[in-house]
Amino acid sequence: MNTKLVNVALLSALVSVTISTHIVVNAAGGGSVVTSDPNKHFDPKGQAPSKYTLALQNGLRKTLPFDDKRDFEEAQKGFIAAPEYKQIMAEAGNVAWDMGSYEWLLDEGKTFDTINPSLQRQAVLNMAYGLYEVLPDHIYQVRGYDLANISFIKGKTGWIVFDPLTAKETAAAALAFINQQLGERPVVAVVYSHSHGDHFGGVRGVVDEQDVQSGKVKVIAPEGFMHHAVSENVMAGNAMTRRMFFQYGVLLPRSPYGHVDQSIGKNTAAGNLGLIAPNVIIDKAFTEMTIDGVNMVFQNTPGTEAPAEMNTWFPDLNAFWAAENITGTIHNIYTLRGALVRDALEWSKQINISLYKFGQQAEVMFSAHSWPRWGNERIQEVMRSQRDTYAHLNNQVLHLANQGVTINQIHNVYKLPDSLQRQWSAHSYHGSEEHNSRAVLNRYLGYWDANPATLMPLSPEDSAPLYVEMMGGSSKIIAKGQQLFEQGKYFHAIEILNKLVFAEPQNQAAKDLLANVYEQIGYQKESPSVRNSFLAAAYELRNGMPTGASPKSTGPDIIRGMSTGLWLDYLGVRLDTSKTADKHFVINLVTPDNGEQYLVELSNSALTNIEGIQSPQADLTLTIDRSELNDVMMGAQSFDDKIKAGKVKVEGERRAIDELMGAMVEFSMEFELLPGTLPDTVK
Repeated sequence: MNTKLVNVALLSALVSVTISTHIVVNAAGGGSVVTSDPNKHFDPKGQAPSKYTLALQNGLRKTLPFDDKRDFEEAQKGFIAAPEYKQIMAEAGNVAWDMGSYEWLLDEGKTFDTINPSLQRQAVLNMAYGLYEVLPDHIYQVRGYDLANISFIKGKTGWIVFDPLTAKETAAAALAFINQQLGERPVVAVVYSHSHGDHFGGVRGVVDEQDVQSGKVKVIAPEGFMHHAVSENVMAGNAMTRRMFFQYGVLLPRSPYGHVDQSIGKNTAAGNLGLIAPNVIIDKAFTEMTIDGVNMVFQNTPGTEAPAEMNTWFPDLNAFWAAENITGTIHNIYTLRGALVRDALEWSKQINISLYKFGQQAEVMFSAHSWPRWGNERIQEVMRSQRDTYAHLNNQVLHLANQGVTINQIHNVYKLPDSLQRQWSAHSYHGSEEHNSRAVLNRYLGYWDANPATLMPLSPEDSAPLYVEMMGGSSKIIAKGQQLFEQGKYFHAIEILNKLVFAEPQNQAAKDLLANVYEQIGYQKESPSVRNSFLAAAYELRNGMPTGASPKSTGPDIIRGMSTGLWLDYLGVRLDTSKTADKHFVINLVTPDNGEQYLVELSNSALTNIEGIQSPQADLTLTIDRSELNDVMMGAQSFDDKIKAGKVKVEGERRAIDELMGAMVEFSMEFELLPGTLPDTVK
């Protein structure tokens, strides 16, 4: 039941693992890495930067604080060595990682008018590659091996690894490289700072699961880690992954005209994502622990960058690990691939706690992304700037909302104060002021602007023909759109061209002109997530949505880590209700090897479940070990296969499970985000 992923000959590292039941864990992947000549556009329809884009870029070069070089000094401080290789191969035979694909960024003195100057600066900073010393004889990082950094704390006998990257292959390469440079040492513990895949997925590259299960190696994680590591991207995982083609620029070549950076790192490794369950859970606000002679204080920070996340203080070293709560960028309050909106105020408050509990003594601060900061004054400066940015975002958006500014206006009204705009650590590379401000308002007031006209609007494909008719038809819209484009009024042009494309999806002239508009906006944007979204949309409008076979990626570790209840919830999402009208049945599900019992009921075309309950009037009772159910969840075998093999005890009417599983939809990513982009072969 493998899902087809949208793919293309120029597919860059795919930023997801698709599991056969269509459950997606973001930030891992497979695919190819493609570059193009940096001196010319990779797309025959591509455009050079307009005079308005050039004027904006030149203005930014004059007004942004480029004379502040401290980030560059810090990014290179402590450099020990870089490996001879630039590529790391995946076990599947593809290139898992290719730092060399971005080397055109290191052309000294070269400015790219297709890249916002602030983003170009961030992209160069993220080119750090190799082994770095953070604190002599104690703390080291390997950077540039994945989206995240992998950090190594030197204990009495071995390494304590913080955040083992996305992929087994890149994590293993990082461990081999530090051992080559500093001497062979075993891994005695792994710390997962939080529940995103680029911070745990490479764990099998640094430890053996048997050593974790025996207790020989500690794997430490914050409370709620396992649930959130699996669940965040399950219910809408298929849609999230399709949308990630825009946010992460998956189909864009690495080029000044395409993908240049991912703000918190270059890109995501395309290798094997795994998950070994932690054997130590941090469940208090602050927890002190000594491992292999290293004293640590863990600070739980739930509801910040991740729903389960923690910082770490090293009291004997005056070193603070900021996880992904404080990095070289203001992060996403709303991530464009889709996720629950984060709490900017809580994020600010947790940074404030860190500032006053640890920041007054810290002499080095390092994190899961970007580069460390040294010296207490510098550390406090960065902590305050990020604390204040999140607080200002939350408070000022609500200040404006309380004066009547709506979700459809806030992104055009909200601005950071000049004092924060002058600090690089307050710039929104991973986020953007525009989409983060809308996210804050959405968190408190929801998506509606209180205008009844927007509460239940027509779908775009239904409203667009009316607009096109009233504007006098496609030729007038294209003429006006071209005029607006030539005047640099790009968002005005979008207003009418988007309507035309929805009304006439096969109007290639309209799609090409809209693509030209999107491209200029992409060139101008500081946030790579926003840039990628506009440039990827331009590509699809010009060329259609590319198709092809997906990487053959499965995630047995993720399936094993998923609760049975979450899997049953997801079956409810996959249910084709056209096949369940007037059907009603109750199934008892028993998994003896882990002692679970669930009651599953189909009623009114809704599939529900409840743990710990069994019905004496159930239509069917299925008894199957959870270890066997994993194969069904993974799609490796069906219930029918398990029944024939004698692995399932069946009591009652078997038709209930047959009808239920027969009503499951296999989601595909072959759906349009933009009209008229689906190839004829998949229509």
